[in-house]
Amino acid sequence: MDGERKIKIALTKGRIEKEAVKIFERAGVDCSEVINKGRKLIFHNMESNIDFVLVKAPDVLTYVEHGVVDVGIVGKDTLLEQDKNFYEVLDLGFGKCKFSLAGLKNSDFYSGYNRKKIATKYPNVARSYFRKLGQDVEIIKIEGSVELAPILGLADAIVDIVETGSTLKENGLVVYKDICSISARMVVNMASMKMKKEEIEKIINKVQVQINEMEKAAR
Repeated sequence: MDGERKIKIALTKGRIEKEAVKIFERAGVDCSEVINKGRKLIFHNMESNIDFVLVKAPDVLTYVEHGVVDVGIVGKDTLLEQDKNFYEVLDLGFGKCKFSLAGLKNSDFYSGYNRKKIATKYPNVARSYFRKLGQDVEIIKIEGSVELAPILGLADAIVDIVETGSTLKENGLVVYKDICSISARMVVNMASMKMKKEEIEKIINKVQVQINEMEKAAR
């Protein structure tokens, strides 16, 4: 690491953090402190030029945009929902799921001329989707279990992340339409990409090699 500048990487706490650590370990980065983190949030690595920071998903982009960290690992859902400035450089290939429009199983969402009510934790994603369709809808922001909204009559449908669909099924809901696929992504601060180009490109290349090898092994 002689002469290499430090690169700070923000990892989304939880499942994305764990999967990202696996990839970095395969790429030869010592992640032992992150794995045995206790209550620590910042991890300085003496063996490489990479430091890790653990943050919540919405904060990853805030730290990246402001240059507090150089690189962020976060779900595509967060990228779509937040209006931030960054470079999206890699699809990491894990955390795959979809944004979907869903509602009650026996309800005909597409009938009638009334203005539909859509409940969601992701108002910007929902608004963008219906805007592209040319439909005027009312967006209702929900913080908790969004599946309750159509059941209780608050909304005609929901826009939410769907992985297996089991939660929808257990609550009598079905997917009306898949909106887009999402997965974990690597993003880079725009200034860092210029100022630390060599170091960041080296990290991108190492991670890309591991992604390619994992995809080959999965075939």
